Amino acid sequence: MFEFIRTHQKLMQILLAILIVPSFVLVGVSGYQNSGDGANTVATIDGQPVTRQEWEAAQRTQLDNFRQRMGEQFDQKLFDTPEFKQNVLESLIAERAVGAEVARSHLTVGDAKLQEILLDGIKDIPGMIKPDGKVDIERYRSLLAAQGMTPEGYQARLRRDMALQQVSGAVQLTGFAPRSVAAKLSDFGAQEREVQELLLPAAQFLPQVKVTDEMVKAYYDKNAKLFEVPEQAKIEYVVFNAAAVADQVSVTDADVAAYYEQNKARYGSAEARRASHILVAVKKDASAADKAAAKAKADAILAEVKKAPADFAKIAKAKSEDPVSAEQGGDLDVLEKGALPKPLEDAAFALKQGEIAGPVETEFGYHIVTVTSLKPAAVKPLDEVKNDIAADLKKQKSAKKYSEMAEAFTNTVYEQADSLKPVADKLKLKIETAEHVARTPSPALGTAPFNHAKFLTALFSDESLKNKRNTEAVEVAPSTLVAGRIVEFKPAAKRPLAEVDAAIRQRVTAEEAVKMAKKEGEAKIAAAKASGGAEGFGGAKLVSRANPNGLNGAALAEVMKADTAKLPAYVGVELPGMGYGVYRIGKVQQPAEQDPAQRKAEAEQISNMVASQELYQYVDALKHKAKVKLLSGAKATKPETAN
Repeated sequence: MFEFIRTHQKLMQILLAILIVPSFVLVGVSGYQNSGDGANTVATIDGQPVTRQEWEAAQRTQLDNFRQRMGEQFDQKLFDTPEFKQNVLESLIAERAVGAEVARSHLTVGDAKLQEILLDGIKDIPGMIKPDGKVDIERYRSLLAAQGMTPEGYQARLRRDMALQQVSGAVQLTGFAPRSVAAKLSDFGAQEREVQELLLPAAQFLPQVKVTDEMVKAYYDKNAKLFEVPEQAKIEYVVFNAAAVADQVSVTDADVAAYYEQNKARYGSAEARRASHILVAVKKDASAADKAAAKAKADAILAEVKKAPADFAKIAKAKSEDPVSAEQGGDLDVLEKGALPKPLEDAAFALKQGEIAGPVETEFGYHIVTVTSLKPAAVKPLDEVKNDIAADLKKQKSAKKYSEMAEAFTNTVYEQADSLKPVADKLKLKIETAEHVARTPSPALGTAPFNHAKFLTALFSDESLKNKRNTEAVEVAPSTLVAGRIVEFKPAAKRPLAEVDAAIRQRVTAEEAVKMAKKEGEAKIAAAKASGGAEGFGGAKLVSRANPNGLNGAALAEVMKADTAKLPAYVGVELPGMGYGVYRIGKVQQPAEQDPAQRKAEAEQISNMVASQELYQYVDALKHKAKVKLLSGAKATKPETAN
């Protein structure tokens, strides 16, 4: 289902309407009053509550949307942040505030418009429109049901979202940037500056640096966090999964034989019988004389084909009055029960391959029939399917056994919480160990069972950390439970100064060298400003925001924002990891030509920015109008990673 949705973006737009209006994501709520009304209410808009359940549902909706858009690139860890949760709440509040204005303004969407949008969204989906041009209602319902929606609920949601868009769209349409402003901003972005560079590498000042013990100690004290060893633990853990169950499930030869006898039909192939016929047609209201004549004709054809059975197809093509099969030499394809008139079917199924029977009377006339090929029904021998049966039985037994053992695993690690040995002995599991385990998952450990946010949260809880008790059974993957306990714990500590002395001296030396480079660079700027000359600078080159022409990124940013009211202008820039750069700006100019399409695109971007700002301010005003209040429960904390 998800693959189908990812490949039909229009279906996404229509059948998976986003709960949160995207334009409102940047609207903040930090300035509103906080209070403590209702433990389950996180905010109120026009006196109406936004519950924690609604907030969490909105988060799930947003995550589903990102998951479907990003496909295999989706990484939930990127969204497991307080900021993401807070942005969802802000969006939800903004939507409700606009919704309140929609209600006050009595805005609505007519049935005709709603149906037009619905039809536009589904008409290109394969199989949704039937041959008669009508919508396949059952398929429509099933697609909605897969997303937990009914047609009525979905249409109500779509009608609401369209009404919201009436408000937000109208406001955004009022935003525009004057052509003169857009042109000036576009010119500013394309501006070129002629630059000469004078580099002062930090390396040339290293021999002059003298680092004292006092400087090392000062750096050590000022940057204490750099030298912290994070808390870590040595742990024991046990993993209970399907593999552990499979190891304890066996299937005997007797089990396999019994299953085979009870399910032989699964391992057999039905008879495959192909037939051909020649029809002498008789009308339903034919007289007795006509029937007799047809019967005589059929008898003559029967005698003819019995003399030359190999010519059955040739004779059928020439004399059969069945317009469909005659062209195929009388071929009726592989027979299925109930596909032919019963007298003809009975005759065809009574024949052996190559035998000919007839004339057989049916409502259509008289038939001469033969069986052209016959593959008897067969059942595969037990030895041929033994391994498949054993594998199937093991899966069935394992599935049943898993539920029983999972319950035992969960109960045992909880009831005998001072050790993992009881559960390991009871379920024949291996106790694993891991060292240097931290509170948060380590990318270097990948999918190790204990390297899971939910398990680590349980592991470093007060109960586990202080009392060295087992964690609860934590599901870290489908059908995979983990329980663990801390054996040794080392709190965060600061590394001794003696241990990091050499590293600090190296870092301080580099910083002091950069300071010296900067000091000399500032002196050169002062001298150059006094003389206006370019002594020591490199050759001139044109740079722009779009074309740095080899200039360091930090330097380009400073060069392009430097005051050029008086030329030449000079800029000094500290270059990370390199030293210090001095830049002489000798000329400022516009490019000889600028792409009209680019200027148009930039003008549109500027107008969109203005429109977004208009919407931001409008929604902010609506929130004040709706008397939005954030309650104490609205504080976002880092959520647990989903299983």
